[in-house]
Order: sequence, then structure tokens, then C-alpha cells
Amino acid sequence: MRVDVLSREFPPEVYGGAGVHVAELVRELRKNLDVRVRCFGADRTDPGVTAYRAPAELAGANPALATLGTDLEMAQATEGADVVHSHTWYANGAGHIASLLHDIPHVVTAHSLEPLRPWKAEQLGGGYRVSRWIEQTAFEAADAVIAVSAGMRADILRSYPALDPDRVAVVHNGIDLNDWTPRRDPDLLRRLGIDPDRPSVVFVGRITRQKGLPYLLRAAEHLPQGTQLVLCAGAPDTPELLAEVKDAVERLAKTRGNVVWIERLLSRSELTTVLTAATTFVCPSIYEPLGIVNLEAMACGAPVVGTATGGIPEVIDDGVTGMLVPLDQREDGTGTPLDPDRFVSDLAAALTQMVQNPERSAEMGRAGRKRAEQSFGWDRIAQRTQEIYQSILR
Repeated sequence: MRVDVLSREFPPEVYGGAGVHVAELVRELRKNLDVRVRCFGADRTDPGVTAYRAPAELAGANPALATLGTDLEMAQATEGADVVHSHTWYANGAGHIASLLHDIPHVVTAHSLEPLRPWKAEQLGGGYRVSRWIEQTAFEAADAVIAVSAGMRADILRSYPALDPDRVAVVHNGIDLNDWTPRRDPDLLRRLGIDPDRPSVVFVGRITRQKGLPYLLRAAEHLPQGTQLVLCAGAPDTPELLAEVKDAVERLAKTRGNVVWIERLLSRSELTTVLTAATTFVCPSIYEPLGIVNLEAMACGAPVVGTATGGIPEVIDDGVTGMLVPLDQREDGTGTPLDPDRFVSDLAAALTQMVQNPERSAEMGRAGRKRAEQSFGWDRIAQRTQEIYQSILR
């Protein structure tokens, strides 16, 4: 079976959970299948990987139009594949067009949903309406849709009620347990500006509305004195959002100090070291289909405090591998907390509890590593994905 995997992200150009997912899934699928990757960006030298750039004529165009230009070239190249499998709206257009053009079954994996990310209009302008159209068209025509959590499946069926529920399956994200494993290096922590002898609350994520970073910065004002807030945060959606976060970080640094902001993309060894040393990891997202970063933290032995939204409750075992923070949200697609002050207060209380009980936190971290080993290995995810391919071919 030849499967053409279509994705915006693929190593070394990976900036989010979808890119990690695609890279790990491809590696596992290649043990049994002929998998060819078609991605965006600079030329790749790895066999079986081809990168595509937007047509020169679309240079400077709205990013959604440039994406469509890239999708057309990718779709043309899929001729001869048995299945095309697209990831995120950026590649959904390529998968849908390939299916129509070459009569190939199309599988979509949903890592997020455009109707539930209205803040993307800040980044794309009218292109956001284009991205929504691409996603809806691809989802409703796909032979199978894979949701990375049961929470995501529910969101898909609510956002696209024309979809046949029997075509929407749940296949969780996974984690490479060999790469993501506890790593202790106090000297490296010091070089990164982190004191290994002090408790630390660690956040890792892009600077985007859905990650809830502004709420975390407010909650951090109430952390016990001496607690370090470590922010591994970059790739802002807009300059305005970056400015908002910078202002909040500067205020926090003046009022309580102990803020370490690492804006560059850390290497795997650096990030595993930071996660291993964390007293607790925090995921304050207001929208998170699953949150692969939570699995990365758990695999490194860090307990996780996360928002009880989307697929996060399917990862965190509340009171065993970490703590879930309740969140009542608007149902207008923004995910905005109905009571932001209450959310901030509950988040601060959960983080404080973790910091003030380091032995209990460490116990939760060990339980998190065990849960990652038992439930989220990539071999299981790849096997289930291959079963979906075979079902649509039958």
C-alpha cells in the first residue's frame, strides 16, 4: 500500500504538535507501508520526502491563497497513491483535490478546527474564511476523518453536522518514549537561566490565543515566592499578541521576579532536561484537541496541571498524573472563559498546591510516565491508522 502523507510541517520545519504527530506517525507507518511525504517549505534530502513552495506569482498574497497554490502542486504529485492522508487545513485542500483528480480515498486527521479558532482572523484576515471553507469542504468529502481525542470528535460533529458520525474515528496522539524520557543536567539548566535548586512551573507552546498564556501570566502573580515561571514560548501568531505577552511578562518580572522566558526553539535534549526538572508542567489552553505537549511532559516524569477542556482530560488522570482546572467557556467558538477571574484563581491554586507539595508532585510525575508508556505508544497509533486505511480501501 502506498500512502501519500500531506502536511505543512515536517522535520526539520516543525513548530507545533501536528508536525510532531506527522513525523512520528510516518516513522512508524514506514515499517509496513510505502509512505511518501509531501510537505511545505525548503527542499528536503531525506528519501521519500518532497517539499513544495507557493508559486512565485503568489508571493505577498494572503497566506490562505499561497497555501492553496502549494496544495495544487502537492495534489498533482499524488498520482499513483492508494490513499492520501492530510493533516491540518493547510494540506486538507491538497488531499481533497488529489482525491477528486486521481480518484484516491482521502483520510483527514483533525488536529484543530478552524471554526473553534476565530482569533485566526487576526492573522489571516479574509483568508480565515478561506481556511474555514477548505477545511469544511475536505472534511465533508473525506472517506474517513480521524480525531485525536473523543473531545475533538465531539467538536467535529458539532462544527460539521453534515458529517456521517460513522466516518469519524478517534485515534489519540502518541509519544516516542525513547526520545522523550527523563534527562537530568543541572549545568544545562543554569546555562538556560533556570536555577535547578528552585521549584519551577514550566510552559511550552506557541504564542497563540488558544494556548491561554495571558491567563497563566495572571495566575503566576499568586505563585509562592521563589517559584520560577519558565516560559518556552515563541512563534507568535501576530505582532500584537507578542507585544501583549511581552508587556505582561515585564510586569510580572517587576512585581515578583523569577521569570525565565526562552523564545528560541529548544533542542530535544534541552527541552527534555527542562521538563524533567519541572516541579509541574502547565497547560492553560482554552482550546486543545489533545495536547501532545502534555504527553511530552508526562514522558519526562513531570506532573501536569491542565485545563479541563477538549482532549486534555483524556490525557491527565486528575489527582493521579496531575490536576485538571475547571473551565466554563463561551459557546461562540472563542472558548473564552465565562469567568476569567475564577479561571485564573483556580489555575493559581492548582499550581500552588503542586509547588507546595513537591513529594506528591514527584509521585504524580512518575505515574504520568507510566501512563504514557501504557496508553500512548506510537506503535498502537500507527496500527489503528493502518486499519482505517484498509477499511476505506475495502
